[in-house]
Amino acid sequence: MKHGTVCGLDIGTTKTCTVVAVNGSAGLEIIGFGEAPSLGMRKGVVVDLDETIKSIEAATERAERMAGTHFDEVFVGITGDHIRSTNNRAVVAVSGEDREVSAGDVRRVIDASKIINLPSDRQIIHALPRYFTVDGQEGVSDPIGMAGGRLEVDTHIVTGSSSFITNVLKCVQRAGLEPLGIVFEPLASSAATLMQEEKQVGVVLLDIGGGTTDIAVYSLGSAIYTATIPVGGNVLTSDISLGLKTTLSEAEDVKRRLGATLRDERFDVRTLDGRATREHTTAELRQIVVPRVLETLRMAKQKIVENVPRDVVLGEVVLTGGGAQLPGIEAIAEEVFGLPVRTGTPNTIGGLTDAMAAPQYATAVGLVLFGSNGEREDALRNGRRSSAVLHRVQRWLSDLWA
Repeated sequence: MKHGTVCGLDIGTTKTCTVVAVNGSAGLEIIGFGEAPSLGMRKGVVVDLDETIKSIEAATERAERMAGTHFDEVFVGITGDHIRSTNNRAVVAVSGEDREVSAGDVRRVIDASKIINLPSDRQIIHALPRYFTVDGQEGVSDPIGMAGGRLEVDTHIVTGSSSFITNVLKCVQRAGLEPLGIVFEPLASSAATLMQEEKQVGVVLLDIGGGTTDIAVYSLGSAIYTATIPVGGNVLTSDISLGLKTTLSEAEDVKRRLGATLRDERFDVRTLDGRATREHTTAELRQIVVPRVLETLRMAKQKIVENVPRDVVLGEVVLTGGGAQLPGIEAIAEEVFGLPVRTGTPNTIGGLTDAMAAPQYATAVGLVLFGSNGEREDALRNGRRSSAVLHRVQRWLSDLWA
């Protein structure tokens, strides 16, 4: 990979996106973007290796053509119902004779926080420090250089199924790319759409994709809860297709144009055989759309209620992903959460075309942001370990069939 180039790969249920950015004088700037339909993924999990590889190759080729440069290393987005998160606390003694916290002490305490009961088929994707405590003084964001004898950390830990992650990375490698790191997708989306002030005050991010809805809750500047529910926009498309007795492609078009709109109007849809059209009203459409959207948002809220302490203040809900563009969804979300709701679009990076400044590209843009900032080391370490696991599996298979 060319020095200063950062690439993100978002392998979604409905589409695969590749984004290429470079570090220029004005900061990070997007120079290439490619998109291709995804046919080999379902709810964030690989169900067809060959189709997934084709999608990655097609999106990557388009991004390279637009950027005018070749790249072979990417930060890969990971999601799926297999993802779990927890918060852990660890403590170490400050090692230096001068009792000054060093970078080595910080690494040791973060590594100590990763010691959790983890089944053999699961692995840590992220260990994100929420805050440090030095000799009882809580809320320290950067303890390096502070005087003290005891260093503690509160860490948000994200884990995933090793086999699911290995299958994703196998597709990436077979497409001719090296996974430089793996990033849980709502964390990437947050990097592209949330302001630091929102993370500080308290915010819920919902990334509504085709097959999954990802959740990230931030408070006091850091992630305190992340999760995935296996329901996304594709279920709604199926509901509309069944309810209006039309094709999936026609249902997708109706969903995007009208969704849960409060406007009263009539519209035509093609019949299943495509030979005729049938008239429907937006009132009929709302009867199909609203219950499914309510169900999805209530599932997300229930996860948050069960896992986020009640004393945590949340000031806002941010909707992103393709599902955030559903007409009328903001009003439904405000009803469910009882909080102000806005749509999150990527806006913290240069070179964005108008087409890319849309919610469905938040994860892809966020991957290059995540890979280029301070969280890069965490993604790198876990990505390399995942690659090492994959190489061991491949070697074992080749020995088995030799």
